[in-house]
Amino acid sequence: MHIQIYDTTLRDGAQGEGVSFSLEDKILIARRLDELGFDYIEGGYPLSNPKDAEFFQRLAAEPLKRSKLCAFGMTRRRGMKPADDPGMKCLLDAKTPVVTIVGKTSDFHATEILGVSLEENLAMISETVAYLVSEGREVIYDAEHFFDTWKSNPKYAAETIRAAAKAGASLIVMCDTNGGTLPEEIERITKEASVTVNVPLGIHCHNDCELAVANSLAAVDAGAVQVQGTVNGLGERCGNVDLVSVMGNLALKKKGYEVLAGDDVQHLAELSRYVYEVANMNFRNGQPFVGASAFAHKGGMHVHAVAKAAHSYEHIDPAAVGNERRILVSELSGRSNIIALATKHNLAQDKELMTRVLDEIVDRENRGYQYEAAEASFELLVRQLAGDFHPHFKLDRYRVSVGSQSNETVTEATVKLAIGDDLFLEVAEGDGPVNALDAALRGALVKRFPSVATMHLSDYKVRVINGEAGTAARVRVIIESQDDEDSWTTVGVHENVIEASWGALVDSIEYKLCKDDGGK
Repeated sequence: MHIQIYDTTLRDGAQGEGVSFSLEDKILIARRLDELGFDYIEGGYPLSNPKDAEFFQRLAAEPLKRSKLCAFGMTRRRGMKPADDPGMKCLLDAKTPVVTIVGKTSDFHATEILGVSLEENLAMISETVAYLVSEGREVIYDAEHFFDTWKSNPKYAAETIRAAAKAGASLIVMCDTNGGTLPEEIERITKEASVTVNVPLGIHCHNDCELAVANSLAAVDAGAVQVQGTVNGLGERCGNVDLVSVMGNLALKKKGYEVLAGDDVQHLAELSRYVYEVANMNFRNGQPFVGASAFAHKGGMHVHAVAKAAHSYEHIDPAAVGNERRILVSELSGRSNIIALATKHNLAQDKELMTRVLDEIVDRENRGYQYEAAEASFELLVRQLAGDFHPHFKLDRYRVSVGSQSNETVTEATVKLAIGDDLFLEVAEGDGPVNALDAALRGALVKRFPSVATMHLSDYKVRVINGEAGTAARVRVIIESQDDEDSWTTVGVHENVIEASWGALVDSIEYKLCKDDGGK
């Protein structure tokens, strides 16, 4: 059975704290969702802001290819005919094949929030749906606060969805607006609602109790044919249901259900990261199915078992959703972790080297290093211990100065390097000491190694390791770098944050140069 996936990242997801999409962001995400074959894509509320109105105009000129585009709106205003309502006009002007209308299921919300009688609320629902259907639109009706109202006043809740169904809505979506309903309640109420109306049901869950995925799956098992949600669970308060997890479970865990076009679920990890990048948000490492840690193994016993049978500690093949297995190293690691990470250097049979690497990892982590998220530094460390690493440059000295000029802070770094028998001196300014050091270091190296011009720092993190030492505390710096092909992470540790940053910077560039040398 095909389960419709209805994405509201561009509207409901944009209401999440810290989420702000530009017009171009929205168009890019809509195109990517369309490529994967999402059944419905909700673009926004055209009456709310010029950006959403322009979004619909742009996509009307260049329509989606696989997905149905939806404009979102509310029922007509009280005491007004739909044809006279500016909101209805904006929805029609959006020229979308589908219009999604949200209406009040709650008797309390109708009388106390909208300030209308229960009869007028029913009329607002039915007249709005009927008018849009008469104008040739497919109408999806979102029943706001559906589950809470079904529990407190099931008779009126049923009247509201019957009003929408009789007026021509193609589908009724039950909304757990406050996110407080339990899975067993979702299942029971969905079954009860399914005999109340003669149109299909959908589910729209919020994650306030961290049950949105479980609730959505419960509704599907009870007969819902559509799941509304957002990529990565973006949304107000605790967010909407994460469609990535919903699709992963429906496609790979529950027999008899299909989503998208089947094989498209192999691109879920790519989609998740794409939306994070466009939204300028950090990835959620622990995100199920697609997070960087979803198939990461750290304990030596786990790694040993996974090397023999991947399913021993993995619920699916990571490749099924476009993710990959990662082996982490730390003081908890065993020889299996080291072997797994060092196989590409053909070192797995060197037990003495494996022991030295593991001992060095334990010693360095006692000093504050952490290699779980610094695989590039780990690879360089293995090569150093194996005698297979030859530095591309040697530091003579560096200096960083911070001062004020014309009421502006100026940061300047000087770096002097030896490359072979030649010395290179470079001075650069930057937005802070690390940025200036990075600019000076790469400026000196680019004369001999042009490829460093293609790389840049994409993330920089600092963490105090032993805070009880106050200003003398040791700090750990994690730097993420990338070039045109991939990204990598390095680590530096020192009592001085600049020196810790320098260590991570040097590792980053050495890794890039080794990579360009073909690993030599």
